[in-house]
Amino acid sequence: MDALYTASVRFATTLQSGPPWLEKFWVTVTSLADPKSIFTVFFPLAYFLDRSVGVSVLWTGLVAEWLNVVLKWFLFGERLFWWVHESGLASTEPIALRQFPVSCETGPGSPSGHCMITGAALWPLVTTLTALASTHCRRRVTGPAVKLAPFGTYVLLLLAVGLSRIFVLAHFPHQVVGGILAGAALGWRLQAHTPVARTPVFFMATALALLLGALALHRLVIAAGIDIDWSIHLATKWCTNPAWLRLDTRPFASVCRDAGSALGLGLAAGFPLRQGQRLDYRQRLAGAVLALAAMQGLHRLPQPANVTLWYVTSFLKYTAGPWLVASLLP
Repeated sequence: MDALYTASVRFATTLQSGPPWLEKFWVTVTSLADPKSIFTVFFPLAYFLDRSVGVSVLWTGLVAEWLNVVLKWFLFGERLFWWVHESGLASTEPIALRQFPVSCETGPGSPSGHCMITGAALWPLVTTLTALASTHCRRRVTGPAVKLAPFGTYVLLLLAVGLSRIFVLAHFPHQVVGGILAGAALGWRLQAHTPVARTPVFFMATALALLLGALALHRLVIAAGIDIDWSIHLATKWCTNPAWLRLDTRPFASVCRDAGSALGLGLAAGFPLRQGQRLDYRQRLAGAVLALAAMQGLHRLPQPANVTLWYVTSFLKYTAGPWLVASLLP
């Protein structure tokens, strides 16, 4: 593995040696592809395209993120920004690598959450757009290109996200590849099992299962004599700027987001489109704009410094999100 890691460090060095405009591009891509965007941007947009698609995007995203947390706990993946120092490579070779505000993720590194969660959650949206393109395309010459455009964009997006994660030193290439493959497989598998017609009780039970399941696995790892916070210690030790260490990159921040969103889907279950009402494109556009504005406002609210209260506040925010989106339908 050391040989693979060393080759990955050299690849990251090559990526970082590009022009300044390319640096801004990679940092922007990795920031926009943060898993939070699935909950705060892609979900409301997909919801106003079609309610079932929106629910599928959110459901697939929260399940993929929860599974990503579990995989990281058991795979013990290193992150490039700390491994290069812990291995001693930085002291034996002249390596010029830079960290960024988005580099200092505190959870384990394998598989890449950005790639896995984005790949899974966007799969229902991509397949829906592909179906729409196939239905509305009538010209034979441009037809195949238009039909393949959503899927081609999906592939290029995941490749860009993967490269951006290597560029900012958050992941090794094999972690990125694993995340992309796992995400696409999950998206394909979960799309047919979206709980669009489930009752609020189902979503309440799911939220509880996600919370209790994560806590049980956490206790299991500790009982096995494993320091569950090992990655937080290394991130704190090797992050260039302590201000770049964020609570929302910790595993339990993801669990709170997933459980809160599952409960929020239950709150959203009784709103208009559930009864099959059809909206014209202007109503959908107005609803999408309102929902995006409301979601951004909700998630810009300040959170307490106390870690426990921060987790509680985060849970409540992500619970309110789906209800807010559904209640803003015209």
